[in-house]
Formats: sequence, C-alpha cells, structure tokens
Amino acid sequence: METTAHQLTRAQETPGDRYQRVRSGTLHLIRDLQAEDTVVQTMPDVSPTKWHLAHVTWFFECFVLKAYANAYKPFNDAFHYLFNSYYNSAGAMHPRPRRGELSRPTLAEVLDYRSHVDNAILELLNSGNAADDVHHVLTLGLHHEQQHQELLLTDIKHVLSRNPLQPAARQGLARAQSSAPDAYAFTTGASGIVAIGADGSDFCFDNETPRHDALLHPHAIGNRLITNGEYREFINAGAYRNAQLWLSDGWAALNEHGWRRPLYWDDALESEFTLAGAVEIDEHAPVCHISYYEADAFARWSGCRLPTEFEWEHAAAAGTVDGNLLGSNYWHPAAANGRSQFFGDVWEWTSSAYSPYPGFTPLPGSLGEYNGKFMCNQMTVRGGSCVTADDHIRASYRSFFYPDARWQFLGLRLAKDANG
Repeated sequence: METTAHQLTRAQETPGDRYQRVRSGTLHLIRDLQAEDTVVQTMPDVSPTKWHLAHVTWFFECFVLKAYANAYKPFNDAFHYLFNSYYNSAGAMHPRPRRGELSRPTLAEVLDYRSHVDNAILELLNSGNAADDVHHVLTLGLHHEQQHQELLLTDIKHVLSRNPLQPAARQGLARAQSSAPDAYAFTTGASGIVAIGADGSDFCFDNETPRHDALLHPHAIGNRLITNGEYREFINAGAYRNAQLWLSDGWAALNEHGWRRPLYWDDALESEFTLAGAVEIDEHAPVCHISYYEADAFARWSGCRLPTEFEWEHAAAAGTVDGNLLGSNYWHPAAANGRSQFFGDVWEWTSSAYSPYPGFTPLPGSLGEYNGKFMCNQMTVRGGSCVTADDHIRASYRSFFYPDARWQFLGLRLAKDANG
C-alpha cells in the first residue's frame, strides 16, 4: 500500500512539484559532504561535485530560461563557459580534465546560482506562459539531473577512495541483508523477431527510439547477477594471468593499468571501498566496478557470453521495474535474495556496441548532441544501478561506457546460445 500511495503522489505532481523534488533530491545527496570534498577531481572521467551542481543548473538556464523566459537575467555570464559540458553548438567550454582546477566559483556561489535559476524556472512555470516545448525540455532537464545525481555519487566515491582516511560520503548507510543466492540457472529467451525500444508513450531519451524489430537467435539468459564470491573464484583461478581469456584490447588494458581485481577491492580480496567507507566484501552481493573486458573474460571463463542488449531488454521488459535503486538507501549492490536483479544494483554490460537504432533521428538543435554523437567505440549497458533514481529507469533505457571504464557501478549477467 505504501508503494501505491507513493506512486499516486508522484502521478499528481505538477511540473513545479517535480522540478523541486528532483532539484532538492540532488542537494540531499551531498548533505554529509564538506566544501573541500566538492572541488576534487581524481581522474579525467571524474567531475567535482561542485561542477555537477553547477552544470545541471546551467542546463536549465541555457536550454529553458534563455530560450523561453524573455526577461531572464543570467546569474553570471562567465558560467556559460565554465559549466557547459560537451554542447559544442552552445559555445566553448572549460576542458573536462581541468574541472578540478576551478576553486572559484565557491560552493556557496554555486548554491546561490542554483537558487537563482530555480526561482526563475518556478516563476516561468507559475506564469502560465510555459509552452509545450518548455515542458518537454524541462522534463529532459530533470532526467538529465537524475543522470548527474548518479554521476555525482560515483564520482565522489572515486574521490574519497583516494583519501587514506577512507571517509564515507554518507554517514549511517544501512547494509542490505544478505543470503546465499539461488544456484545460477538459465531461462530460455525468446527467439525470432521482437519489438525493441521505447514506444514514445512516456518520456524516453532519443537513443531509445525508434521502436523497431530485432532478431533474437535461440539463447538463454541468467537468472541473476554474478556475485563477488563467484568473481573471487575467477581471480583465484588465475584468470588475470591467462591471456587466452581476454580480448586483445582487454589484455593490453589489464597490463597497462595493472588490473588484478575489481576497482575498490583490497589486495587480500577481503574488503572494498564503498560510499559508506571500507567494508568487508559480501560474497553474495553482485560484483561491481569491473570493465567490459573483465566481464567478457569472466563470461568466457564460465563457458558463456554476455547477453546482447536486445536479449536483455526483451527479458527485462517481462517484469516490473523495481529493485535496489537509489531509494533503497543502500548506495551499494545487494544480494539477490530471490530477485532477478534486472533493475538496480549494477549496470549490466552487454555484448552490444552502442550504435543508433534503424531510423534514429537525434533531437533538433544543441540537444541533438545529448546522445547521438557518442555512438562510436562504446558498449551498451542496461538496467540501472544502486544509485539510479527509482523513477528514472525502464527496460528500454540505454546507457553506454568505454570498455575500459570501471568507476561506475558496472557488473554482469551471463547468457549463452541455446546450443551452448
């Protein structure tokens, strides 16, 4: 009953209600951070917390207020350069690898910037002059902010992991109850032509469209995610020293970076760094923070393979969208405990390259840079993670990372051919 009531509350939200909920939710995530935490950048893929807070605000200022609120006055014209991310058609931008050099504006100034933009957005919505286009871009902006909520947490995890004090991003995070998972088993998947992608009845990103036919060959898909304990067996079997298990680029990456275990595990394979600080590894919880290359090698070692994104979507769409997501307040993957784990816990690597669907058309203007221009040299992941907003994920949702990425909550599920 609590879930139903909660859903009714969400369904009755006005655009202003939803805007305030998502925006305040971002600030809730950083409540235990100090100002010093928010300025650090530990690698090029990581952005400082302060930059995330400003960038999502810039999105609303640039694509909503400047476009539709004639009387709007920017908070600071210099912020357009500092907090643009990759929208080349919107103008020049500060280099991504150097975001950690921005000691100014201060965190207090960034929070004032957020308030300035929030007040202007709510004024626009309350004016009654917000056209349909405004609501469309506003909805996109809110889902964009939810993406950055997840990025903010994964980025601050990397930042804090580099601190010898091993501080927690959030005090008092609960650990999920853990029990031995069901034996790994495979369910026969559909074969033949199936419909894939979003049908446009609800919000979706452009890369989820158009809905189209895809051919599935006879296959079977795993009943849950691979656990830490199962991955530890892979390590102890000498897999990181066995070149035959690895793709050529994966073997090169392994040796270049010295990979011998998942990111955040200690050398003894006993503890890992989490958003709650260092904890003992739960052998029943899903393994996470592994690259595509590691996931592929594990699947090969297991005599299996990774699922295609179409196999994954068709299997996941048969169930409901629930799981260990941000609202669980664990901020860490949890043992299956009978769940199929298609949603939440970890983003699942698929064997599918991130590419456009047949007939794909990006959004017009600068917003067309949101997804389409990244459709090269990356792999598709599915399902969301333990820090994905609960109302942000769906079966058709496609995210993507370079195959050597490890700092996100990335894990795997096995698949195999029907004759395998």
